[in-house]
Amino acid sequence: MAKESSHQAHAAGVHRVVVIVDENSNPFELGCATEIFGLRRPEIGRDLYDFRLCSPEPSTPMRDGFFTLTAVAGLEAADTADTLIVPNRPDVEVPRRPAVLDTIRRAHARGARMIGFCSGAFTLAEAGVLDGRRATAHWQWADAFRARFPAVHLESDVLFVDDGDILTAAGSAAALDLGLHVVRRDHGAEVANSVSRRLVFAAHRDGGQRQFVERPLPDLPDESLAPVLAWAQERLDSPLTISDLAARAAVSPATLHRRFRAQLGTTPLMWLTGERLALACRLIERGESRFEVVARRSGLGTATNLRTLMRRETGITPSAYKRRFGPGVH
Repeated sequence: MAKESSHQAHAAGVHRVVVIVDENSNPFELGCATEIFGLRRPEIGRDLYDFRLCSPEPSTPMRDGFFTLTAVAGLEAADTADTLIVPNRPDVEVPRRPAVLDTIRRAHARGARMIGFCSGAFTLAEAGVLDGRRATAHWQWADAFRARFPAVHLESDVLFVDDGDILTAAGSAAALDLGLHVVRRDHGAEVANSVSRRLVFAAHRDGGQRQFVERPLPDLPDESLAPVLAWAQERLDSPLTISDLAARAAVSPATLHRRFRAQLGTTPLMWLTGERLALACRLIERGESRFEVVARRSGLGTATNLRTLMRRETGITPSAYKRRFGPGVH
């Protein structure tokens, strides 16, 4: 978004996301942030965020000198951020610039939401905003992080941690998971699904899933789960079982379980529950106010089960979700 239109968007109340890019930052996570928060969304019909990059220097060399970033705003841009994404760098033992840390502390003190991708947790911890808080970081740096920041409650075997106003993602690809989670939290499941389709990426992977997913080369070329996933998504209101999915895939339940673990990093039951919950959220967003109908049409059974699962997965009740994301909210 151009500078002039960026100011106009922020003045109009569009949530501003600012990314601090520092020397040796990782380009991949910068690309993830730009793709999720920075692109215009004509397919949705409105801009979701006002997005800006900033840096402490006019010219910033990225990781391993891959390229140099120029022509972005100075650190003062972070002082107007509603959400601030902090630098992540592979050289975690190198102290961050004092000016960057001061900028992070100011943003946190005035209530901005903070996001750290991958080694960004080191930046947040060095700024002192993670003491006593939950966070995650890439598994290969877990021991170093705990030794250096013992006051932080590190969860080293999850994709991302949502601790309210501070969110952290583990490895590089988990930045996409966390970014889509933020879009879902801000704008609802329907919009998050639209963004994920544009990314050609899974719409929802629970943050509590394991960081490392084994992906062995398949022995046969026809082991993709795509056909059975598409089949199940068209029948979410039916009483599907794992045996039904296995029969559709023409494999045993044990083989199906192994393929889900290898290809999606989850179990068939957890995937099915997540898809049903996502459908329930879409139904509420489209105006269905009878929660027993939402539960039945999404395959979740009862309004009580819907309420339990939605509170567990989103942190809010169906009624609160309706107030936040129902028709006419945006």
